[in-house]
Amino acid sequence: MFKKLTLAAMACTLGALAAAAPAEARINQRQARQEHRIAQGQANGSLNARESARLNRQQNHIARYEANSRADGNGLSRRERANIARMQNRTSRHIYRQKHDRQHR
Repeated sequence: MFKKLTLAAMACTLGALAAAAPAEARINQRQARQEHRIAQGQANGSLNARESARLNRQQNHIARYEANSRADGNGLSRRERANIARMQNRTSRHIYRQKHDRQHR
């Protein structure tokens, strides 16, 4: 009986970890895409130095928040993932607006 309960608990834990891993991977992939968009804007001149510095600071803030949230060893909670998504949405809008504001180097 105890062995069955232990196996069931382990299966649930592994299932929860497997479900959380793709969500956390999506956060990192989105961070990388946004950093690429900033670099692309710098390269083609649609972002000037001040704009790109501000956007990079926002990206660093998100990365620090994510690292601090993961520091407890339990991964990211649903609320923390939602906060990160909201911060990434805001930064994505800022990237778009700065790249299309007709200011160039």
